[in-house]
Amino acid sequence: MNKQTAKQAIPKFKNEAQERAYWETHDSTVHLDWSQAQKVRLPNLRPTTKTISLRLPQHLLDGIKVAANARDVPYQSLIKVWLQEKLHSH
Repeated sequence: MNKQTAKQAIPKFKNEAQERAYWETHDSTVHLDWSQAQKVRLPNLRPTTKTISLRLPQHLLDGIKVAANARDVPYQSLIKVWLQEKLHSH
């Protein structure tokens, strides 16, 4: 192994607190051989969501529901899509 791929052994830790303290002050790259890395796919991984309460005028909610029904999608999903599109357009 050359200097770039030589890896250091991970020390043994007495407890989780000691391990946490170690990783807060040390770079993990000296312990890894990236030439052995493999891509991983996580098809069932979903982003964390947060429930919010949003007050909308009834006519606005009705309009959103009509638009969602025309697209055959749940109205809350349509709201999320529209918010994401608006965020990316700015």
